[in-house]
Amino acid sequence: MFIIKEKGGINMINVNKVGEFITLKRKEKGLTQQQLANKLSVSFQAVSKWENGGLPNVEILSDLAALLEITVDELLAGVEKELEGLSYSKAGVDIAYSDAIKREMKQYLKTSDPRVLNGLGPFASLYDISFSDIKHPVLVLKSEEPGSKQKLAMEYGYSESICHDMINHLVNEKETIASLVKGISQACQNNECSLVGGETSIQPQVVEHGVYVLTSSIAGIVAKDKVIDGSKISAGDVILAIASNGLHTNGYSLVRMLMDKYPQIKLERIMNETFIEQIMKPHTPYYQALKGLFTKVSIHGMAHITGGGIEGNLCRVIPDGLTAKIDLAKINILPIFKYIKHRGNIDDKEMLNTFNCGVGFNVVVSQQDKRQVMEHLSEYYPCYEIGVIENGQDKVEFENKLNWL
Repeated sequence: MFIIKEKGGINMINVNKVGEFITLKRKEKGLTQQQLANKLSVSFQAVSKWENGGLPNVEILSDLAALLEITVDELLAGVEKELEGLSYSKAGVDIAYSDAIKREMKQYLKTSDPRVLNGLGPFASLYDISFSDIKHPVLVLKSEEPGSKQKLAMEYGYSESICHDMINHLVNEKETIASLVKGISQACQNNECSLVGGETSIQPQVVEHGVYVLTSSIAGIVAKDKVIDGSKISAGDVILAIASNGLHTNGYSLVRMLMDKYPQIKLERIMNETFIEQIMKPHTPYYQALKGLFTKVSIHGMAHITGGGIEGNLCRVIPDGLTAKIDLAKINILPIFKYIKHRGNIDDKEMLNTFNCGVGFNVVVSQQDKRQVMEHLSEYYPCYEIGVIENGQDKVEFENKLNWL
């Protein structure tokens, strides 16, 4: 017998029974000892030892149990629990329930876009990619998920709001799933996208109750000669900032740490809104503001300021031999970032690397087009100049300091 001491008592394990059980389940899977060893990245001798009364290490128990399709408890007991009466529904997946969810989802997937050839149901979405006005179409694909912000969204009732973050940054209650699809659908419509389908996977015992994993992908078509990749950027161009409305979807792991340390801040007010209301605002959608510029002026470069801040994102579009010189003193820092900095005693470098600090999007244009672009963008969101392109080796260079007053 093998004895394991646990909090509240002692468990005795019959290692010979465990060994016989491992042998039985391995053979049921049609695996040799060597094949089982290969799947677990252990030696053949280790498997042989287990089957002859040597208990597997704690670190590998979970992987071994999963491979044999049993629980760790069953593995250590050396016997499977009574299987009679089990069903997919009892395991947490009710097909009728899932079908009801899909019927409710269907109303949010309706679209007038004639290019969408099928709706909810098929495992793949069909979309007619004929574009008479594009001579040389190039497919653009982007996937997005809102990171740890979604954990706060589910905890504080922002399930519909968080879906706008997926599109703009680009279970198991029926009402929650419906609100997720509704939010995604509305965000797509607001940004002239068609929601053509999706997959909902209910995974009890894999994803904890009340936890939802959200991800989205967007595909678009652009004429090859209209691609904006930064190659037109040259010395003398100006760098414009389009204001964010808050954190967007970045920096939430740090924010959650701050909330764990100071739980009372959730209800503290910043500019007539509670802290939780401030940090859960949906991501600003910049598409509507930008699209009107594409046929008016030549935009040399664009950068969405996400994780990594200005330096970590603007650098992606700056050609070799050029430097984006950013004047930090010109950044209009939002009150929520000032609050986070002072409450968490966070230094400037960390703030710039973690958050957008008020700059949600950068646009690089020529001096000649600057005024027209600023006037257009300012009709949607605050827009101002924060830097210039110069000759240099560093892709992004900061000067002066952030103004936190």
